Amino acid sequence: MGEADETADRGASGRPRLGVSSCLLGEPVRFNGGHSRSRFLTDELGPYVDWVPYCPEIEIGLGTPRETLRLTVDGRLVSRSGAVDHSAAIAALPLTGGLDGYVFKAKSPSCGVHGIARYAEGDQPANHSGRGLFAQRMLAQFALLAAEDEGRLNDPALREEFVERVFASARLRVLFSGAWQPRALVAFHARHKLQLLAHDPARYRAAGRVVAAAGSAPREVTESAYRDVFQAAMTARASPGRHVNALHHAFSRIARELGRGRRDDLSARIESYRRGVDPLSVPIAILAHYASDCGLPWLATQTYLQPFPPGLRLRHSVPR
Repeated sequence: MGEADETADRGASGRPRLGVSSCLLGEPVRFNGGHSRSRFLTDELGPYVDWVPYCPEIEIGLGTPRETLRLTVDGRLVSRSGAVDHSAAIAALPLTGGLDGYVFKAKSPSCGVHGIARYAEGDQPANHSGRGLFAQRMLAQFALLAAEDEGRLNDPALREEFVERVFASARLRVLFSGAWQPRALVAFHARHKLQLLAHDPARYRAAGRVVAAAGSAPREVTESAYRDVFQAAMTARASPGRHVNALHHAFSRIARELGRGRRDDLSARIESYRRGVDPLSVPIAILAHYASDCGLPWLATQTYLQPFPPGLRLRHSVPR
């Protein structure tokens, strides 16, 4: 992928722009000439995102089928026979910027994110503590990039966390892609209040200080500082306890606008979520209904109510 691909079309769409190992989209680029198509990626997530497929092993000139590769204990990527060292070629590949997230191929010595086998001598791995060489470069360069492998995305909680992060990143990318004004950043931050509180209240406040200084600080300084603290906040896990705090904050903002019956119902649903009886989608659906039915503009604009397309059918797991 060339230099032009690294920067093109970074702000043209509100759809997340996601890097992905090509084989996960069904491209026959694996060592055996096959693919590892992920139906969640192609059929469920695909309609809502723009993919940027990439196979580093193909990009360095390896064909299909090809000899399998191994990661060594000293961090090199070599052919299984040990005759060829591909580390320098991988290190020379350009890294694509302007992404909102990346889905890597699990267990790959070039693309794996977690638990990659590392070899010393022989056919038995010395440990499984490695990270694919190309994935390591990407995540070292873009430390706050949302990144997962397709295997871990089978876990409902991890899937939800990843999807939420990439859609939040896309919204921020769109904001900063044009000649934004401080008032636009103020509005963006206000819309994300509940979402940020559910992830990292301290960083929500830190981001607020960046916003408050936006009118006097250089634009590039504000943009860099806000992006860093916003993305860092979104990396923090939105625990059930923090979700409850965010829900209570929303309740306190709208309670005066609701009748007693609706207040009691919402309070009971929040408590049911806290106790692990109801999934998060239940109190969220009630908040969204009240925002529309009762004319509550502050609540209606909160990204927390719909942080990703409802067609992805997330937020239906009970707290754990």
